[in-house]
Amino acid sequence: MPITNLIQLRLQNQQLSQQEFSNPADLAHYMGAVQAQDYTGAKWALGMRLKGCTDELIEKAFTAGDIIRTHVLRPTWHFVHPKDIRWMLELTARRIQASAASRHRQLGLDGNVLSKCENVITKVFTGHKQLSRDIIADTLQKNGIVTNEQRFVHIMMHLELEQVVCSGGREGKQFTYALFDSRVPTTKTLSKEEALATLVERYFTSHGPATLADFVWWSGLTNADAKAGLEANKAKLTSLVFEGNIYWFAEQRNAPIIKPGTAYLLPNYDEYIVSYKDRSATIAAQNLSLADPRGTIFNHTIILNGQIEGLWKRTFKKDTLEVEIISFKKLSVANGNAIEKAAKKYADFLGLKKTYCVVR
Repeated sequence: MPITNLIQLRLQNQQLSQQEFSNPADLAHYMGAVQAQDYTGAKWALGMRLKGCTDELIEKAFTAGDIIRTHVLRPTWHFVHPKDIRWMLELTARRIQASAASRHRQLGLDGNVLSKCENVITKVFTGHKQLSRDIIADTLQKNGIVTNEQRFVHIMMHLELEQVVCSGGREGKQFTYALFDSRVPTTKTLSKEEALATLVERYFTSHGPATLADFVWWSGLTNADAKAGLEANKAKLTSLVFEGNIYWFAEQRNAPIIKPGTAYLLPNYDEYIVSYKDRSATIAAQNLSLADPRGTIFNHTIILNGQIEGLWKRTFKKDTLEVEIISFKKLSVANGNAIEKAAKKYADFLGLKKTYCVVR
């Protein structure tokens, strides 16, 4: 399989080259989970994959609970459809909690402390639909539970994984939590085998072509579980070999050919990059240190013709979006115009009237 075919299929399946959905909840369901620790960036990650979407539309979906932001994979925050959270956490939570055990010991968060936290927090929600992080942290402190930044994060992550709390809507710029059962509908229980098969199918449909190792990285599950889920889906998936590795994906109609000068301004932690263990298909080796000296590529990236060709930074001034472009090489006129077009899409998403691109 030529690299251009792999890129074309990924752009299509990731809903970047063409968009099938207009509803944030439908997109989250299709993707399985969308990484979302940077809330502002994650909204744009959804927005650029939806038809005619605005920041306001996604904010409304989040406030209404149509999408939930919670710890569910690896672990980090993800946007997830509320009907998927229960079975997904049943599949992933124990492994995440095991990986956090050492840090919990360092923070003094044993079973007794965490149980006390759960009791305190469930009581304070009496009469409240949602509560801000500050109120919850203050309540814990008043009950003798220390809540420095790291300790509080791990307390709340544990309670998310235990299906006690999840995200509420925002109050101004403040994030809130809500009781899990008040915000998440009761859904059919899936067996482990069913959950594995479902998650594998979602991943390779929305992220393929990808390898089994990519799925293991994205999901945080074991190789054995990943293989079992893949085995259950082999009749539904197509496989191709690229550079000696087997790539799996759901059969789709012909992917749109990448047009020269097609650009995307991806937010940090975007699924197009972060959801693969091997990111060599999307960046030339000589550009890796330029994109991110850590090699993780968690920055805001410029995608030209399907590959990372630079970084970008944003500044907001009244009704204007200013985009600073850090290109890895001199931009052609066509590529410069494509980036300006991509910046205009981001400004439209935010409801800003003007865009201004500066090349560094």
